[in-house]
Amino acid sequence: MLVFLFMISAVLAGCGGKSASNSGGSSSQGKGNAAQELTYATTSDVVGLSPILTNDSVSAAVINQIYETLFVRDPKTMEIVPHLAESYETPDDKTWVIKLKKGIKFHDGTDFNAEAVKYTFDKLRDPKTAAPRASLLEPVESVEVKDDYTVVIKTKYPYGPMLAALCHTNAAIVSPTADQKQDLMKQPVGTGPFKFVEWVPGDHITLEKNEQYWQGAPKLNKVTIKVVPEVTTAISMLQTGDVQFIDNVPAEQLSRLQSMKNVDLIKKVGTPVYYLGFNMKKAPMNKLAFRQAVSYAINKEEYVKQLKGLGIQSNSIIGPKVFGYNEASENAAYSYDPEKAKKLIKENGYKGIKVKMLVANTANYMKMAEVVQAQLKEVGINAEIESMEWGTFLDAVKQGKYDLTFLGWANSTADGSELLYPNFHSDNVGTSNRIFYSNPAFDKLVEESRTNVDPEVRKQKLKEANEFLLKDAAVVVMNHGVVTAAVDKSVKGLEMDPTGQWSLYHVYRE
Repeated sequence: MLVFLFMISAVLAGCGGKSASNSGGSSSQGKGNAAQELTYATTSDVVGLSPILTNDSVSAAVINQIYETLFVRDPKTMEIVPHLAESYETPDDKTWVIKLKKGIKFHDGTDFNAEAVKYTFDKLRDPKTAAPRASLLEPVESVEVKDDYTVVIKTKYPYGPMLAALCHTNAAIVSPTADQKQDLMKQPVGTGPFKFVEWVPGDHITLEKNEQYWQGAPKLNKVTIKVVPEVTTAISMLQTGDVQFIDNVPAEQLSRLQSMKNVDLIKKVGTPVYYLGFNMKKAPMNKLAFRQAVSYAINKEEYVKQLKGLGIQSNSIIGPKVFGYNEASENAAYSYDPEKAKKLIKENGYKGIKVKMLVANTANYMKMAEVVQAQLKEVGINAEIESMEWGTFLDAVKQGKYDLTFLGWANSTADGSELLYPNFHSDNVGTSNRIFYSNPAFDKLVEESRTNVDPEVRKQKLKEANEFLLKDAAVVVMNHGVVTAAVDKSVKGLEMDPTGQWSLYHVYRE
């Protein structure tokens, strides 16, 4: 078991969270006399600020500054290391004994302790909560308090990705006192380096430094998360200095950013996957012939070329940076063949069919939609694009108000099981399984990949499950991500990992 734990620490890539370093320090100024304030621009507002009740990258970016997890990935070595946890041991393959750090306070002044961990995990697992990422702890049978700073987690079966799951944003620990007193979606209370000040929906969120932060106060005094719906406007604000940080740089704006003398560009091959999904509750999306026709119609190579180096072409749902990737799976997907698409469309009476393509109004998803819309039209499928603001889009997709849509997954655990299980297993239909895919044979393969502690067995089961989805044309993989950020040259110390998550703890202005 210990050998296996070491191996998963080594092979899994990218889980969000703060660095476990204790090198933080308090200062109101960086080098020089720059004001220690930073504005980050996002094209979409957060859905909410509770790690238990959200499951989207926009919200996670803010949550990661306020809350913390028991374990994190060191952003330099990518090893899983204890964070709020002090240490752990596994007396058997279904028991995890976790010792917690002492002397840590939530922002409301209450103690971080074993009761807080139990409260958080029990609420995340409770079906009444309807947590969108309850699947993280689905294998957990019980969470018990051994003493004030020791938690014992029992699982139903050996759970290979446990440590990876515990460093996921949605496993961040909340203040039980605050959760019972207020709505954490609107007034978050964590243990992290930044404290919540205000949220003006559609406009901005303000955070301030946590002077009592257990690793030492951050260097930034104030952080503003500014909603700027148009990415071109956000880039103009970056150029003028009104904004100092943006991420998810669109390919069409790359040359503009590279020409700005006051801006540094950060690029890193990442774990995210982006794909076209079919609403399996509706005809003809629930017909294999239709999905095959769409798959044959899409020229992914043409699309990835337009990303100008900001995307990696791969047919596999499990990407090259994620545990369980197998290069041989690249050949299991349907390749671009418009003549085969036309043949299937003619044979099945799909010519001229109209479908609703629901798209989040972010630059990368809109780009995908426009490319795919044109390619589907060439083979006789008319796709009408309907775009929505991020939060509204997520609600509409969850309710199945679409025929085709574009989705992404950051792979924050970087484990293939924790990609396939939440997104495509029938347990999660209506929550994180937004395409409503349900197949018992596939479910069995995913379950076998999660309930084994032998990494080689897990890899084989993940390969089989991945290829099952590809042959069933459940999704069409558009690309795997290159995580990006553009920052003002005055910004120093930004940490980004391959999941695209970042921490402002060590950031300062000079």
